[in-house]
Amino acid sequence: MSKRLLLVAACALVDADGRVLISQRPEGKALAGLWEFPGGKLEPGERPEETLIRELREELGIEVEEPCLAPLTFASYSYEDFTLLMPLWICRRWNGTPHGREGQAVKWVLPTKLRDYPMPPADEPLIPMLIDMVS
Repeated sequence: MSKRLLLVAACALVDADGRVLISQRPEGKALAGLWEFPGGKLEPGERPEETLIRELREELGIEVEEPCLAPLTFASYSYEDFTLLMPLWICRRWNGTPHGREGQAVKWVLPTKLRDYPMPPADEPLIPMLIDMVS
């Protein structure tokens, strides 16, 4: 039996100090309490870059322009009910100050410290690439 494929776009926002923004999944959501890279599920007819721009606005209150998104890597992880395919973009330029607009905590973390924060299994394979790119 094949599992459904869920496509989720994620973004590593990197500040001037080389820190990456992570957000904590709020109570009531699957994997609540775990830390992740911001992003979300693609809406029908939406390109991944459009998803990121929308999600970053909705989740963090920032505006990102598509040319500021650079593809970095991806993760593929098979959960019990579905397979998650998550491309990760890196972004170093945006307008506004990121803050948790949906009640979620956010933190700026050095890439080498990302493993100190419990993350969903699909996010963990992205850490080495971020360490190589940003550190």
